[in-house]
Amino acid sequence: MSDRTAATVTADVGSGNALDVLRARGFVQDVTDETGLRELFATERVTYYVGFDPTAPSLHIGHLVGIMAMAHLKRLGHRPIALAGGATGRIGDPSFRDAERELLDDTDLERNLAGIRAQLDRIIGLDDGDGLLVDNHDWIKDLSALAFLRDVGKHFSVNQMIARDAVRSRLTEREQGISYTEFSYQLLQAYDFAVLYEREGCRLQGGGSDQWGNIVAGVDLTRRLHGGEVFGLVWPLVTRSDGRKFSKSDGGAVWLDPEQTSAYAYYQWFLNVPDADVIRFLKLFTFLPLEDVAELEAAHERDPAARTAHRALAREATRVVHGDDGVAAAERATSVLFGDQAFTGLSDTVLADAFGEAPSVTLPRDRLDEGVGLLELMTAVGASRSNGEARRLVQQGAVRLNNVPVEDAQRVVRPDDLVGATTLVLKVGKKRYHLARFE
Repeated sequence: MSDRTAATVTADVGSGNALDVLRARGFVQDVTDETGLRELFATERVTYYVGFDPTAPSLHIGHLVGIMAMAHLKRLGHRPIALAGGATGRIGDPSFRDAERELLDDTDLERNLAGIRAQLDRIIGLDDGDGLLVDNHDWIKDLSALAFLRDVGKHFSVNQMIARDAVRSRLTEREQGISYTEFSYQLLQAYDFAVLYEREGCRLQGGGSDQWGNIVAGVDLTRRLHGGEVFGLVWPLVTRSDGRKFSKSDGGAVWLDPEQTSAYAYYQWFLNVPDADVIRFLKLFTFLPLEDVAELEAAHERDPAARTAHRALAREATRVVHGDDGVAAAERATSVLFGDQAFTGLSDTVLADAFGEAPSVTLPRDRLDEGVGLLELMTAVGASRSNGEARRLVQQGAVRLNNVPVEDAQRVVRPDDLVGATTLVLKVGKKRYHLARFE
């Protein structure tokens, strides 16, 4: 099976109205007109869109909620439009942020756009002629301020804009206030909906619950400009039950780009989610049929310690983003790192992810080329205070090099002992790991 598994393999997404499928998987918090949207799904092939602002080179799993909602709708026969906010990304969405975003230059934005376009296409499947990837910079860049104020701005009440929670909190509860640039963001997002309705017949906009005000504004503007009946749907902003956020701003983001979060680290993150999250995340972050999820839930309730549901979550969530090859690599690395075998075939990235909390030192590569004594190396990385202590640890059988017990205190470490391109792993006792990098 190819790396495009998530985008191309047909899943049993269940029967019934698309709105019911989304709700059953946890993607529905509010709908502007639930009765109307349900009828639309029952009678038409619906074109829908979700926007993603390119504020970083990669999306993260907070964005993945929306991407998965789009992918499920596509599998139900509806038509997706992924909007990369090349214009709105130059302004920044103020929704529930304490401070204004740092504005990005054109070079950074173009790099970020390229990265997220590839991720959106990979998971949703937009290059098969049955979906679109658009950039709102294409229709906003040449729009004059006068035309925008005349044709769009006149339809907005400043009183209503200020009353929206995201704006009001910045005005009344934060010292930073809000700039006119950010204040105007909702007008631009609303205009996107109106443009996509006119050009592509788009009838539905989805987004996280923090986008509710912006989406409602788009529904209203589309009606005023074009007389169109369109709908908005938002899903909950997903956090872990232990309070950890899915955010690039809190320093704990799990990225979709393998250069920023390896397949192994991605797999491990899902493998270690709290028990309270595992079933909810199976519904949100995998394409497993709900019948399979129900079986995993029953197994989890019978024997939580077996972690059957966690392993399924880690495997299938990794498959969506990293493909079959990523799953295989992650499971192979997990088997090596948590087994008794020697550490072989692991990359420097995986080793850094696996031993991120371990002390590490970087040493000149020529020292390794010449051969460095094990005792000297142990002292250099901080595994012992002296060569004498290092010798005693070896004699006690307490030292492992790349998970292989070391019995010879005269052992010399050479380039062929490297695990990755530059890394060695020393273990002292049961839990003390040290990394040596030769560069």
